[in-house]
Amino acid sequence: EVQLQASGGGLVQAGGSLTLACAASGLTFDDNGIAWFRQAPGKEREGVSCINPSDGYPYYTDSVRGRFTISSDRAKNTVYLRMDSLKPEDTAVYYCAVAWECTWTQREYDHWGRGTQVTVSS
Repeated sequence: EVQLQASGGGLVQAGGSLTLACAASGLTFDDNGIAWFRQAPGKEREGVSCINPSDGYPYYTDSVRGRFTISSDRAKNTVYLRMDSLKPEDTAVYYCAVAWECTWTQREYDHWGRGTQVTVSS
């Protein structure tokens, strides 16, 4: 059974940093794309970042490029999302998900973790 455990959310002031972690089990870590999505109140869920652990190539949506950094630890089957220079508009529930490769198409993701709340105060 594939399980994804997201953690690391919290409350932070604008300009601050947080690091989210997504621990994966029940899958071959290198054979997938692992992504972070987020959903703000009243808005649709959107893709934030994705990585293929096999090659480490990162993908970012335009609104976070240069502020967020995705990485993977293959020994721990964990993907991290380092979020710097946080803005109030980054406030959302963040989810990690697994697909066969990185894509922004959400229906391609077979497994989703429970979300972790990130709140950025102004």
